[in-house]
Amino acid sequence: MHHAAYTRRLFLQRGCALASLAATVPYFVERSALGMLGDPALSSNPGVPEDRVLVVVQLGGGNDGLNTVIPYGDPEYFRARPQIAVRAPGATGTAPIALELDPSVGLGLHPSLVGFKDLYDAGMLSVVQGVGYPNPNRSHFMSMDVWQTGRADAKGNGWIGRYFDNVCNGTPIPEGAIAVGRNAPLAMQGDIQKPISFENPALFRWLGEDLHGALKDPYDAINRAGALAGTGEDTQKAFLMRTALDAQVASARILAAVAKQPLVRYPDHALARQLRTVGAMIRDGMPTRVYYASMGGFDTHGGQVGSHTNLLRQLSESIKAFQDDLKAQGNESRVVTMVFSEFGRRVKQNGSNGTDHGTAAPVFVIGPRVKPGIIGRHPSLTDLDQGDLKFGVDFRSVYASLLGDWMGAPAEVILRGNFANAGVIARP
Repeated sequence: MHHAAYTRRLFLQRGCALASLAATVPYFVERSALGMLGDPALSSNPGVPEDRVLVVVQLGGGNDGLNTVIPYGDPEYFRARPQIAVRAPGATGTAPIALELDPSVGLGLHPSLVGFKDLYDAGMLSVVQGVGYPNPNRSHFMSMDVWQTGRADAKGNGWIGRYFDNVCNGTPIPEGAIAVGRNAPLAMQGDIQKPISFENPALFRWLGEDLHGALKDPYDAINRAGALAGTGEDTQKAFLMRTALDAQVASARILAAVAKQPLVRYPDHALARQLRTVGAMIRDGMPTRVYYASMGGFDTHGGQVGSHTNLLRQLSESIKAFQDDLKAQGNESRVVTMVFSEFGRRVKQNGSNGTDHGTAAPVFVIGPRVKPGIIGRHPSLTDLDQGDLKFGVDFRSVYASLLGDWMGAPAEVILRGNFANAGVIARP
């Protein structure tokens, strides 16, 4: 019998089920999983990612892509948006000046995205232009469901949930998927894998004894029974006991992780607080493969200039602080972050100096392992679909790259279709 330590690569390749051995599976499953492992010394298999993490940041409300990645070199942009356009570098006027990305075609970032420009200049930002899907839906709820399920009919489980269901041999990974926010997103719901979700880590714990001290002893008894159930009992009762114990262990670990001071200063924004929590859990070495954070307020139908400027500033500062934290931890190369919104806005501004629901918009992918620069052509501002941009990159092509090139998973199976790889991850 081999007594060598199990490596994380072997853990991920041969049995995500092992993540549950401590507290959540019956003993007969544990023994079967150990038997499947074979020789633990054979721990290195080509092509299997080791210790990789995906962070997803959702911008709720429909971010105005045209005032985020700005085609200031196209005169039609200024004709369509006389009051809310961001002007070209060096131009005169009262509007703010875009941050240049590609002066040869007149493309820049909103001036609030200083942190994104720093990441772009450092080769850590991929700007995917014109991302959308066929026959777009302009309902917030339906379009978000399309993005989260990865399906045009918005039916079924989430694409991240299916990722876990396909790579973990039928057994959920405790702490494998964590959403920091008010609700667990549909994207993370699988048949087998269910995410942990909390808005405030201080509340992610057993609260019964706060209601009445008499509830403490029964709960402790359940957890003691769960620990004893790990010694060989394979009944349904033992399984439930272990599940309770696993929840207690996860709660204790998350609380301990976020109690530590971060290595960098985060701004006091809602998204920054979420990413600070994510950074703390990554620093603590938790086995989580996917984290999910979100930021709302992007439904800018009126008075867009001031509100959108503030939203993009908060986004940029939050993401930059998170990347600085990962670098200080030494975890920068382990993490890729994707930023998306359910749709963009219409090309022409409306009568309230805002924008209405549109279609295609940019997606940002961030980290030292991404393919840096601009991916895809900026959509035409004259060849439109009922006043909206025509998409050039299917959002599932971005998912295909993240799943296949970053997470080492079968993208075609998870996405239930063969989508062209958008190439957001740099090839070795």
